[in-house]
Parts: sequence; structure tokens; C-alpha cells
Amino acid sequence: MRRLYLMAILVPSLVVMGLTVACQQPPPPSPPDTRAADERAIREADVAGSKAAAAKDVEAYVGLYAEDALVLPPNAPMQTGKEAIRKSTSETMASPGFALSFQPSKVEASRAGDLAYDVGTYQFAVNDAKGKPVSDRGKYVVVWKKQPDGKWKIVADIFNSDLAVPKAAKL
Repeated sequence: MRRLYLMAILVPSLVVMGLTVACQQPPPPSPPDTRAADERAIREADVAGSKAAAAKDVEAYVGLYAEDALVLPPNAPMQTGKEAIRKSTSETMASPGFALSFQPSKVEASRAGDLAYDVGTYQFAVNDAKGKPVSDRGKYVVVWKKQPDGKWKIVADIFNSDLAVPKAAKL
């Protein structure tokens, strides 16, 4: 009698447990790891951007940015959107003595393949109001976002100088 009682309780429980396990969906396959290819694409975009800057090609340079990108330059207001970035870039590249180059030192893409950042250094030169050459060197951080078409675009760009701030002139 005791066996029948145990079987009456255990068999339905085992059947329910078996059905529960059998009905569970397998986990979805994880997406392929594209980090190496993404990082390579961003490095290539950096090289293209540096070449565009050297050639003073405003459109190619600004083409690196997403429509809603932000640029946070030192000692200047934030530039919001591609048109503001285009205007500032056009004015800067038209300046006498303009030269800009940059080199990424670290690029890291997310495992999800939608965001990445790169860190690097830049060299910049332009003539001041008196025509005297002024140069700067510094570092930057750029945040990239993969667009629906699969291309990487800059969504945030910040940079600052390695040079000491000039001392104020004595009155």
C-alpha cells in the first residue's frame, strides 16, 4: 500500500518535471564575436580621418560623425550635431597654417558590437592672429556607434592639450 501511495505521488511529479524540462527553449545562440573586425574598421576610419584633415577635406572629415554627434573642444562651447561640427571644421581648416593629424593608441569595441571607443594622440598647428605659427599636441577620446547600415560613426569626441596653459600677461 505504501508503494502505491508513493508511486501515486512520485509518478505525476516526475511527469510534470519531465514535461517542464522538455518544453524549455534552448538559449538563443550568442552573436558572433566581431570585436577584432570592429576595432580594425575603427582604426581604418581614424587613418582616413587623419588623411582627410591633412588634405583639408572638410566633407570627408565630417563624414566620420553621426548626425547627432557631440564635439567637446577645450576652451570652447560644445558643438552639437553634424552641421555645427561642419561649420567649426570648415572655419578651422580654412585658417592659415592649419595642420592636424592624430593616431589611435587604443581601440576597444563592445562584445555586443554596437559601441566602441578609441584613445589616441593628436598634433595641431595654426597661425595666430599675427600670423605666428602656434602648435599643440594632446590626447583624445572618441566614442563610436555602429549605424543601421553597419558603418561606424563618431557620436562623442573630446580632446585636450598636453601643453601647459600660458601664464597671464602682467599688467
